[in-house]
Amino acid sequence: MMQKRVLILLASGFEVMEAGCFTEVFGWASLYSPISFEQLSVGLCSPVKTTFGFDVLPEKLLSHITLEDFDALVIPGGFGDAGFYDEALSEPFLEVVRNFDRRAAPIAAVCVSALCLAAAGVLKGRKATIYHQAGGTRKAQLESYDVRFVDEPIVIDGHIMTSTGPGTGIELALTLLETLTTPEFATEIRHRMRIPLPDAKWYREAQV
Repeated sequence: MMQKRVLILLASGFEVMEAGCFTEVFGWASLYSPISFEQLSVGLCSPVKTTFGFDVLPEKLLSHITLEDFDALVIPGGFGDAGFYDEALSEPFLEVVRNFDRRAAPIAAVCVSALCLAAAGVLKGRKATIYHQAGGTRKAQLESYDVRFVDEPIVIDGHIMTSTGPGTGIELALTLLETLTTPEFATEIRHRMRIPLPDAKWYREAQV
């Protein structure tokens, strides 16, 4: 059986929902596909504290895995007040991003984790989005790395896909599934999971 391995990279202060969208979609996909999807949650340390305070035990530490064994990278976002950027912008974290980019392997970044990609240097001159609010602090940070900000819920530029917040996570997960399989199979999983299809306007909607 063919296997695809998805690395879910967790920084302290990450949002559980943004990781859970991927574990659910790829878990369902494994039930109905001839491809086996192995997901591995990885942290810089264990346990990893989430945005809202409880601890999660990653399956492996980053120092114990070989990045080239994985076909795609997922990075959930998190809250600065919960310490997200302390790990998410650290050099070990950024080097993971660069590894996948060098191999042109799919990278899916939810919410503010787009800043990890920008800080790693892989978004220079590329299109991306991020969680942003009135005043545009995160948008300005993203653009400071010479990123072409696009005000849409999901933005894809080559093998890199970004989205704006927790509510976009399920669509980003299905987008990654489509990239690793086919549009038809991603649609099948959408239907099996009873995930409604957003209308065309949703994909072009301004986020503030």
